[in-house]
Amino acid sequence: MEDLLLLVHRIPYPPNKGDKIRSWHLLRHLAARYRVHLATFVDDPDDWQYVAHVRKLCASSHFAPLNPRRARLRSLRALLANRALSLDYYSDRSTRAWVRRTMRDTGIERVVVFSSAMAQYAHDWPEARRVVDLCDVDSEKWRAYAQKKSWPASLLYGYEADRLLRYERKVAADSDAALFVSAPEAALFRTLAPESAARIGWFGNGVDTGYFSPDAGHADPYASGDRALVFCGAMDYWPNVDAVQWFAHEVLPLVRARVPRASFVIVGARPAAEVQALAQLPGVTVTGTVPDVRPYVAHAALSVAPLRVARGIQNKVLEAMSMAKAVVVSPQALEGIDAAAGSEVLLAEHAGDVAETIVAALADHAACAALGAAARARVESSYGWEARLAPLDALLEAPRQPAGTAPHPAGIASPTWNRA
Repeated sequence: MEDLLLLVHRIPYPPNKGDKIRSWHLLRHLAARYRVHLATFVDDPDDWQYVAHVRKLCASSHFAPLNPRRARLRSLRALLANRALSLDYYSDRSTRAWVRRTMRDTGIERVVVFSSAMAQYAHDWPEARRVVDLCDVDSEKWRAYAQKKSWPASLLYGYEADRLLRYERKVAADSDAALFVSAPEAALFRTLAPESAARIGWFGNGVDTGYFSPDAGHADPYASGDRALVFCGAMDYWPNVDAVQWFAHEVLPLVRARVPRASFVIVGARPAAEVQALAQLPGVTVTGTVPDVRPYVAHAALSVAPLRVARGIQNKVLEAMSMAKAVVVSPQALEGIDAAAGSEVLLAEHAGDVAETIVAALADHAACAALGAAARARVESSYGWEARLAPLDALLEAPRQPAGTAPHPAGIASPTWNRA
């Protein structure tokens, strides 16, 4: 096996949220083919227990502690330098020194970067083949925040959107390939960074269909007779917070007026204060951290994903589909997922339409079961991780192009990639 440097902004385990699901399967895939040297951060004290588990897959590794509060304060210095706050948030002297030493001692010729902020550690080795997995167009996420938030937060988020886009463009231009989580994200970035259009591609997320199976026999966590509408996600992540607040205030009362036993169950770690406050509303439950989300999905009447701000692919939707659960999604939550509205998922956007869709689904158990079965079949046929990650191998093994050229990443825009 040859050596490869993998730079990830957050320890890729446990795979319990979107970015960590993707980075965990990326690490497993690469570790089966290369001697992986991993540099990453640990921003949750609970995650230190998983360091030994991750190290087993690595030839060498560096885990740097990251205190989110201190990192936010540190990132403000970026304002003085007119650069993206995200870069200073993830700037770390020990990580930089470890990467330099590892690159010098091993002669690594391949570098995989997961998230734009980690690309700052790869700039000194232009001779190495570099593939960056940007996942989402993060700058557009900050721009959406700026539009939703009031001043002065809107001003700060707008600043970050502009500076981060400038950096994302530089990262793409300096890499052999810049990849995203879906075709729409890749297409969006091509419009924002036309100078790197030939380097831009995508590979979608997969699902562990064995783990997220409809036949696991989970104990029912709900009270008898409850018609639970479940939302799963990291509940300190603002798009999730915004989604559940909107659903609890605007949609749930309309549903409960016609289905009194309907309840809204919010499942996910670190619920923000605004989320915890929702538990005071009739029919709303906030679980906080649970050992396993699958029982809550398996025994829910429906899974709901009413996101109004979203980037990339929503793993919560794919996982619920994999468990043969009928899912009610917003257009934003469905973006990048190859599923047919009406036969594999239920699509609705505005509060009244969402409520009407839910009420109709709750009244027709047979239709929900058929839709869930179709959703499971779609995931089984289209969302295996090995197939999703296979095109990455060709990119890493392709020869480097002469300086100044902009080669199209091998196979990225081909029908094979689009199906993978």
